[in-house]
Amino acid sequence: MGLRKKRIVIKIGTSTLTNEEGKSNLRRMEKLACVLSDLQNMGNEIVLVSSGAIAVGANKMHLAERPSSMRLKQAAAAVGQCENMFLYDKFFGYFGKTVGQILLNAEDISQEEKKENLSNTFEALLENDIIPIVNENDSVSYTEIESEEKLFSDNDVLSAVVAILCKADLLVILSDIDGFFDKDPRFYKDAQLLNRIEEINEDVYRLAGGAGSRRGTGGMRTKLQAAELATSQGIGTLVMNGKDLEHIYDIVEGKKVGTLFAAKK
Repeated sequence: MGLRKKRIVIKIGTSTLTNEEGKSNLRRMEKLACVLSDLQNMGNEIVLVSSGAIAVGANKMHLAERPSSMRLKQAAAAVGQCENMFLYDKFFGYFGKTVGQILLNAEDISQEEKKENLSNTFEALLENDIIPIVNENDSVSYTEIESEEKLFSDNDVLSAVVAILCKADLLVILSDIDGFFDKDPRFYKDAQLLNRIEEINEDVYRLAGGAGSRRGTGGMRTKLQAAELATSQGIGTLVMNGKDLEHIYDIVEGKKVGTLFAAKK
């Protein structure tokens, strides 16, 4: 699984980016910027898919809880997206890196002309050693934050779409657990981590269970959907814990970490 000098899409979710108070986890964001900058210094091309805009915005707006109305969700997304990019620009700047923002709607990937333009944008950014930071455009697109069956699912599925658009070598989804287990590790102490899954079938989906943490909207099931989409296009997908970001180095060093969903040839 050594992936030195490859194109890697890394997705980080709301629960990893924020603390229990719903505020930005500054230590983790700074560490993420450090590790990803280091990976780029090794010759890899890095794309970051980042969630957290609504949660961060709601906190900055001093809302007592996550907003429920559409207008407040979109307002929180606008505020939170600005805050997240300010922090990313600051932290990546510490390590001499330039970042660029890309906000996507579902319509942007459903039309061929827009898809081609997006692919060209990603290529231009990567060719110039710029790290694209991608998120769903929640402040404009109401369909994603309104629907029960979210298309992008806290950006899990979006990260797979981005990986395909970028022709990535690997998709890494940072979760709040160590990977995919044979049973829910929150309830079963004897749960075993599965290091590699060759095929995503109904049996695997049954093991996935329900929703994830309270601050995010994506559970393990949506990560399986993302992995199924990416692997079907020949992109291996790794689900691992985002709590200790040092473990991202294990990927390029060829060590076992998390759960790898094997790419279909």
